[in-house]
Amino acid sequence: MRKLAILLLAACGGDDTQKPPDAAAIHDTGPAPDADPRTTVADVPVVINRDVDVLFMIDDSPSMLDKQNNLKANFPNFIDVLNQVPGGLPNLHLGVVTSDLGTSAADGTTGPSIGSSAGACMGQGKAGALRTSTSIQGNFISDVATGSTRVTNYTGTLADAFSSLASVGQTGCGFEQSLEAVKRALNNNPANAGFLRPSAKLAVVFLTDEDDCSFAHSSILTQDTGTYGPLSSFRCTRFGVTCDVGGQTTDAMNQAGDKNQCHSNESGTDLTAVASYTSFLKGLKANPDDVIVSGIIGPTTPFQVASLPPPGQPSGTPVPTLQHSCTYVSTSDGTEVADPPVRLKQAIDAMGGSWTTICQNDLSDALHEIAGKLVQKIGDPCLSAPIAQPADCEAFDVVGASSTAIAACPGGPPCFSVAADPVSCPNLDHLKLTVDRGATTPPAGTHVVLKCKT
Repeated sequence: MRKLAILLLAACGGDDTQKPPDAAAIHDTGPAPDADPRTTVADVPVVINRDVDVLFMIDDSPSMLDKQNNLKANFPNFIDVLNQVPGGLPNLHLGVVTSDLGTSAADGTTGPSIGSSAGACMGQGKAGALRTSTSIQGNFISDVATGSTRVTNYTGTLADAFSSLASVGQTGCGFEQSLEAVKRALNNNPANAGFLRPSAKLAVVFLTDEDDCSFAHSSILTQDTGTYGPLSSFRCTRFGVTCDVGGQTTDAMNQAGDKNQCHSNESGTDLTAVASYTSFLKGLKANPDDVIVSGIIGPTTPFQVASLPPPGQPSGTPVPTLQHSCTYVSTSDGTEVADPPVRLKQAIDAMGGSWTTICQNDLSDALHEIAGKLVQKIGDPCLSAPIAQPADCEAFDVVGASSTAIAACPGGPPCFSVAADPVSCPNLDHLKLTVDRGATTPPAGTHVVLKCKT
């Protein structure tokens, strides 16, 4: 293995006789113990697919207004990062769906209406239909490059158009069916025709301050409190989540106290299994890695159940109540909260996604991080993490499960180099991966993986 100076850095490249890492190691976000000491810091398709469909699932139940305003105010940060994709802003489809599916369930049944004011649940709710706006032609934003121009279907700025879609209010159903809403939006919904492009990468972003409560069937909304307890969203917790410590049964979940090692109750019959949603999302693309899932949600711990009077009834009989996992003070000095989203977090983890806390009055960093993950998936030659100096890196051409080492430059093509490019890479140490291929053309589907010591 040889080392050479590349502008401001020294890079280390292998030769074709070097044994490449196996497929699992190539895609690891960190080195395996006692194995490859390098971390993947760039993964760039040779042919970049610039088509991206982004779906925001925004909770429209009571308590969400400040969080929605926070999202809208900081959305320009999301766009600023997407503009760093090679060639500028990707070819975007951008839609918004809400968590309100009324009292409808995955099996097609619909329960009786609940309530009549903010938080009421009726019929199909918003039915997974993408939102519309007077400033947008259709029910999603389209901003696509055609030659040297961009064709759009909205008036004003992209941020203004998104803001009009994201103004979902806070009168939606208090039983948030976040996962089912995303499925209904993307599962051949005729109301959303044209949004999901077969060739595009798909990004799903959840913004909610409660856990998912996607009904398997509507019987969970029964007025019979003998089996299910009071008609409140705690039913979603009791029958949709199991905690290995303090909540191994639905009766144990109903008891006050701390609970740990909590996860979706996948064998339960009242809420739809999380695994069915992750399987659906992965099945939308030939390559499941083309589906990126993120969340702006509450932390999953602490997970505590208390016995408290029902909301608005200070002298009422105490009932089991899920405690908030985080709080913050909004810019208007109000106290905002979020509950532990065990099912949602489990879905995000299963998709290899990331989450940031909703309990903050500035979501700029959260949106910056989510957009950054998307840029990396599209194909960002800028390094995604700081690396040790002097640089000790290896690069590989990867096609499926096969990989071939690329030598370091200078040398005959193909060869790779890592150098500072503050204009193209404004973050971290401004480092960018470049591959000189000369006149050679790699096989279809090839991407370059750069692994460096960090």
